[in-house]
Parts: sequence; structure tokens; C-alpha cells
Amino acid sequence: MAPALPPIVDLRQSATALRVQRGVMRLLRESHDMACFAEVTLKSGRRADVLGVGPQGEIWIVEIKSSLIDFQVDRKWPEYRDFSDKFFFAKPAELDGGIFPESEGLIVADGHDGAILRDSPLTPLAPARRKALMLKLARLGADRIHALMDPGPQ
Repeated sequence: MAPALPPIVDLRQSATALRVQRGVMRLLRESHDMACFAEVTLKSGRRADVLGVGPQGEIWIVEIKSSLIDFQVDRKWPEYRDFSDKFFFAKPAELDGGIFPESEGLIVADGHDGAILRDSPLTPLAPARRKALMLKLARLGADRIHALMDPGPQ
């Protein structure tokens, strides 16, 4: 019998957030040619829900908010701007988009697809931070693939 693969979902996300995450990642891959990472811990200790890397090395971070309470209790989201060229909130269709700051990008998504409702302003990363983040992402991607290929002792 083949060993079980490690779970990709870490059980910290709600079912709604996971559906939005899937739609966001599909949108970024299919419409913007971005490679996507889920749940990326940044140097600040904050964890980006979705981080996309574009063909020119541009970095977008998407913070998923599945409910009004989820948005109201998290006031650390401005820190993501320091680690991305563009920052977006993502929400399910049933959540009122009016709760999000107009200064930030906004995506609506479900388990099938997503759409950008409001683009994010471009705030280019400093070259040293971009390089450090790209190295982290290369290692993170390789580590995740390795864990799937060789989950270790069972």
C-alpha cells in the first residue's frame, strides 16, 4: 500500500476561504499567467493567503476574507504591501465589497473562478526584498514538491 500524501490544506481555513482561494488561484493562473503559492509565511511572520508570481517577476499578494467578522478582526493586512507589487482582498460573492478600503484591489471568487472588481495600485518592491522573496519562494516550492514525493517515515 502506498503511503498517504501529506495534507495540502492545514485546516486553519474555513470551507468558504478554501473555495475563494481556489477561484483566486485559477484567476491568477489562467488570466494573468501567474504561478501561485498558498499560505506563504513572510519575513514579518505574517502569512499570505495567496501569493502570485508573474512572468516578469511581479509579486501579488491576495488576502482572503470570508466574512465581515474575518475582515473586522484582522487589522494587520497593511503589512502585506511591504512584500508585494500589488495587494488585493478576495471575497466570496455574498460578502459586501463595500467593507473593503477603496485604496486596495478587490477580487470576487468562488470554487470555480474569480474576477478582479478593482485593480490594485502598483507599489514596486525594493530589489533586495524582491530577490529575498524570490529565493524563499523557490525553496518553498521545492520543499512542497519534495514533501509530496517523499512524505518521510510513516
